[in-house]
Amino acid sequence: MNTKEKKYFQKLGAKIKQLREEKGIDQKSFAFDCEIGRTQLYMIENGKTNPRLLTLMKIADGLEISVSELLMN
Repeated sequence: MNTKEKKYFQKLGAKIKQLREEKGIDQKSFAFDCEIGRTQLYMIENGKTNPRLLTLMKIADGLEISVSELLMN
């Protein structure tokens, strides 16, 4: 992962975490509701992984937003 990609994934992860926290949902419950692993969610929220489209769709659904809204800066 190059520096530009790393910054993008960190920004995306921070957005997911912020939106999740605004809804008052803890990480473990949110991961369960989205049918993804808690460790996977942790890695995404901390910009340490490149999430698959299906995973982003599950997260967006859990946040009750569209994938395009999730990916907007």
